[in-house]
Amino acid sequence: MAILGTLLKKGISLREMLEEEYTSAGDLQKKELKELLMTSSATEFGKHYHFPSILKTFRKGGHEYYRQFKTSVPVHTYNKMYNDWWKLSLRGVKNVTWPGRVKYFALSSGTSESASKYIPVTKDMTKAIQKTSVRQILTLSKYDLPPDLFTSGILMLGGSTHLNKRGSVFEGDLSGIQAARLPFWFQHFYKPGKKIAKNRNWDVKLDEIAANARQWDIGIIVGVPAWLQILMEKVIAYHKVKTIHDVWPNLLVYVHGGVSFDPYRKGFEKLLGRPIHYIETYLASEGFIAFQAYPNRRSMRLVLNNGIFYEFIPFESKNFDSNGDVLPDAETFMIDEIEEGKEYAILLTTCAGAWRYLIGDTIKFVSKEEAEIVITGRTKHFLSLCGEHLSVENMNKAIEMVAEDLNVAIPEFTVAGAPHGSLFAHHWYVGTDHPVDPKILRDKIDQHLKELNDDYAVERSAALKDVFVDVLPIKTFYDWMESKGKVGGQNKFPRVMKNAQLEDWRSFIQSKKNGNRS
Repeated sequence: MAILGTLLKKGISLREMLEEEYTSAGDLQKKELKELLMTSSATEFGKHYHFPSILKTFRKGGHEYYRQFKTSVPVHTYNKMYNDWWKLSLRGVKNVTWPGRVKYFALSSGTSESASKYIPVTKDMTKAIQKTSVRQILTLSKYDLPPDLFTSGILMLGGSTHLNKRGSVFEGDLSGIQAARLPFWFQHFYKPGKKIAKNRNWDVKLDEIAANARQWDIGIIVGVPAWLQILMEKVIAYHKVKTIHDVWPNLLVYVHGGVSFDPYRKGFEKLLGRPIHYIETYLASEGFIAFQAYPNRRSMRLVLNNGIFYEFIPFESKNFDSNGDVLPDAETFMIDEIEEGKEYAILLTTCAGAWRYLIGDTIKFVSKEEAEIVITGRTKHFLSLCGEHLSVENMNKAIEMVAEDLNVAIPEFTVAGAPHGSLFAHHWYVGTDHPVDPKILRDKIDQHLKELNDDYAVERSAALKDVFVDVLPIKTFYDWMESKGKVGGQNKFPRVMKNAQLEDWRSFIQSKKNGNRS
């Protein structure tokens, strides 16, 4: 068991994992917030928002410390955090929102209309992500896995480790930043290795991995579903075999994240020679938030004691406007104040200098006691033109059900709202390379959404008058991503499109129909 053995030999402590098992979520998070405030009290941010005064309230009982914290420090969107603070760090100024000078910035892969965001990645955050990654590897001991798996390689398909220099800082994809700074002991297991990982040309990188694939004994693969599926198809075609297991016979685990795996599952499994284990992670540019801690659970446990303090805003009209923007008086809650089954937007305070930062994701707790969550969508990615309250979670599930009904793979889709006379309609763009009747597809999507969402069912007989479906080749979705410079790494296709982004997408589709190159 080389991986587990190496971890233990290198002195990786299980203390933090045990602490999380035997300490309440509220107590863990109180300690985390206190440490974050103490560490940053002498920064410009800490002085501006009077961190020493907040820290004095930790002596008092109850939640007085949290009331003082959220009264003193406002909620920050990316624009507020960047314009007020992070742009100074990007210029090389030190001690802005975290001690010292920030050397690395992750360019977020985001699916919104905005340009790339610059997210600071401090040394403390890099260490925190590595520690959480180790915790996840150690959870593999809970699975029924053969010992050989732990001597095999781990293929991590991420962004280029060749980072761009911008003044005194470096910028790039988070996966590239992390891969460039892997601990020495891990490099024996890591594939495709430093040379190939450094390549900025995504197509060339995939070709090089395919050409070298037979030389590696891969047991675990890590990456965003869309790009990993494309890689496996390339490997299978290059070596003229039927399945990926003909090249990597010991492949047993797929660690995925960044987007719901459900729409990809059917197409993905057609590339396998036998079933494998799927483990979900929640690793964002802002930090390693959660991972699947137990086999056979489709939920993830929040990491409560490793550099992140969480807050939760009920995703309701009293807290967010119709565009998904947070309102100034939005109410926030700590982890021991939340309710199971309720949808929340997440705020993060981190060891990378994010403070009460709205990450843009929405989640639900399936277990308050174990801090187990599922991701339900994005604050900006939902449709509610007339009260249908259609979430990305609903959309993903409906597509999964339709794919099963028709026995086809539908890895990509996006949905837009559209006017329909004086009322409304939804317009779906569905990506599949299987022959499928758009009318049958439309009727099945509509029917499943009615079953999944009562509000949708009501509005389909009222203001939501129609549903339109365009069926497109899967390549169209990835070509559009390439036209935006968002190929590979942690990039993913937006599930909901609005405004200028939607117009650009429609123009791109039209250019494809006209035979023009984009």
